[in-house]
Amino acid sequence: MKATSRLVVTAVAGLAVAVAATGCRDSRTAETSENGTPQVKIMIGGIDKVIYLPPKLTEQLGYFKQEGVDVQLLTEPSGAQAENVLISGDVQGVVGFYDHTIDLQTKGKCIQSVVQFADVPGEVEVVSTAQADKIKTPKDFKGKRLGITSPGSSTDFLTQALAVKSGVATEDITRVKAGAGATFIAAMENGGIDAGMTTDPTAAQLTSTGKGKIIIDMRTEEGTRAALGGLYPASSLYMDCAWVQNNKQTVQKLANAFVKTLKYINDHSAEDIAAKMPKEYAGGNPALYAKSINDTKSIFRPDGLMDEEGAKNVLEVLSSFSPNVKGKKDTIDLSKTYTTEFTKAANPN
Repeated sequence: MKATSRLVVTAVAGLAVAVAATGCRDSRTAETSENGTPQVKIMIGGIDKVIYLPPKLTEQLGYFKQEGVDVQLLTEPSGAQAENVLISGDVQGVVGFYDHTIDLQTKGKCIQSVVQFADVPGEVEVVSTAQADKIKTPKDFKGKRLGITSPGSSTDFLTQALAVKSGVATEDITRVKAGAGATFIAAMENGGIDAGMTTDPTAAQLTSTGKGKIIIDMRTEEGTRAALGGLYPASSLYMDCAWVQNNKQTVQKLANAFVKTLKYINDHSAEDIAAKMPKEYAGGNPALYAKSINDTKSIFRPDGLMDEEGAKNVLEVLSSFSPNVKGKKDTIDLSKTYTTEFTKAANPN
């Protein structure tokens, strides 16, 4: 029997707005304000990550208000933590990776993507400059310390998938919780990780300073197909299936707002988009922030629809390494993990 894969959890301090878990609660019906406006809480797996740009941009553009829905945006450092808050009933939606809906179905949970922001992860594997001559492809992962945001996160899933696809067993790598942003950069600088999976603006900060080098780029369709054998629908708004069925009008308002934003992203420059975002997101370097948006913005679909073949590939990728999915692959019902009902209605033409 193979040994269980190694996972090192480092204590990192992250800036996050946490929602206290107060136990499971009945959140099947949307709360409303005094004037009858539906209220929705959405947890984001890292609100300042470019891959999760749509919700904050939607707020900044005023599209939630235009659609008549009161949205409170919250943030956790990773998608794994965000999904837990959804399951507990403390929020009604999560902006995170679609792959969580499949993983959760194996645990008896019905969660579905209602707006699909991207067909590709928008993630990159960055190797520290000190290790660049030793780690050139995933075949070189054996024996290395690889940064992920947290256990059970999509960066964790993707790291294991890349290793297995290249013939490296998951127990032969050490996955290190490194978060994103400053904590990830620090882990790379002090040798806590040899390489790691991250997104913009962290990737832009590392490469612009010469501290890191990108060896796998999944911000493009070409790079994603090469790394994962097909598309890999990633950032999305996912919600509890029962809540969606009981609050269709509210979900439609959310879909309308997000599709407007996706079209805005498609029609505007990175500089225009950066100018709409909170100034603190630029981290004191507006030009680098605009560059990070430009390097990633092509991942976003203009219509919010799911690519059916892409969804099938996500299942294939997860089943290549995940104990949760492997034995249940044939019983997974992908039709329950996403719906195009609301995004089709938001795209009448």
